[in-house]
Amino acid sequence: MKEFILIFRRDLRLAFRRWNEVATQLLFFIIVASLFPLASSPDITQLGNYGGAVLWISALLSSLLALDGLFRADAEDGSMEQLILSPAPLGVVVLAKIAAHWVVSSLPLVFISPLLALSFYLPLTALPVFILAIALATPILSVFAAIGAALTVTLRGGSAIIGLLMLPLMVPVLIFGTWATEAAVQGGNVVGPLFLLASLAMLSISLGPLAASSAIKVAME
Repeated sequence: MKEFILIFRRDLRLAFRRWNEVATQLLFFIIVASLFPLASSPDITQLGNYGGAVLWISALLSSLLALDGLFRADAEDGSMEQLILSPAPLGVVVLAKIAAHWVVSSLPLVFISPLLALSFYLPLTALPVFILAIALATPILSVFAAIGAALTVTLRGGSAIIGLLMLPLMVPVLIFGTWATEAAVQGGNVVGPLFLLASLAMLSISLGPLAASSAIKVAME
């Protein structure tokens, strides 16, 4: 637990020193989601019909911007070799880095997404479900990002490859998240998609760091 906290705090400090990368991802999400109402009909009913899908697609695309830096900086300055050789299990180290990545890159999206949802006239009653779905989906994306970054940690231009690797994995998250949002808007049953997102999040958090740590060891050999 001590090693987890130390790595988590270290990565947070390093991430906030590169605040421009965090701001870029957040601004991308805001701009992409804001362009759809401007480019489409101002009809409230029409905006409400596709608003949930637009917000989910914007959030998933913005998450692709922060993938390459998850392990690459440590690999380039030699810190990754020290982390591999340290007494702390590499899975714990990877989990701490994933947690820091989620706090820096995904948590701001969770807070800003309800404001953007109001621009699509999503009902106020649907906002809690939408926020919960986003909160469950973003850890999954961070785990997928860690696996993709671990597989391409020694490759130049790995961010494009990570994006190609992640896009198929994003499909279930997109389906379940949009399903939960649309069900909340229409007053349907939201328990099913939320449980599926929660199950996928637990599975990803449990197995993802182990897969990423194994990929890092192979890539760094």
